[in-house]
Amino acid sequence: MMDVIAQRVAAARCGSNPSVIGRMKSGWLVIGQTQPLPGYCQLLADPVVPTINDLKGDARAQYLADMAAVGDALLTVTDAVRINYETWCNLAPSLHTHIVPRYASEDPEKATCPAGTVYDYDAARPFSLEQDGPFMKAMRRYLNL
Repeated sequence: MMDVIAQRVAAARCGSNPSVIGRMKSGWLVIGQTQPLPGYCQLLADPVVPTINDLKGDARAQYLADMAAVGDALLTVTDAVRINYETWCNLAPSLHTHIVPRYASEDPEKATCPAGTVYDYDAARPFSLEQDGPFMKAMRRYLNL
């Protein structure tokens, strides 16, 4: 049985994943299913592999370059002051990176902690094409997707 990340990649490949921002060389850029912080995205490796250590040579370099390019885009498209990159692959053992914009407006007690430890992702505002569409369009334009 495929884990949730592999399922999202399969849906992206067939065009049925509405959270897809675009296809990057190393995988799929998607907006988070919830938005604990505005602009929260994930990069999903395609082909699906368990970890970054399973990528070799150019494939590994491309994934890391794509990840950084998303961060550059977020710094331009949002008012983020920095970007956090979280690649865990523990619950869903398919390579994916959470790319999280961080803001000066955050509660100071949360601002210096990993977002996944201080924000309730399950309770956050759900992804909405109507609300998030302009952000997704801006990201596509910046990244030429």
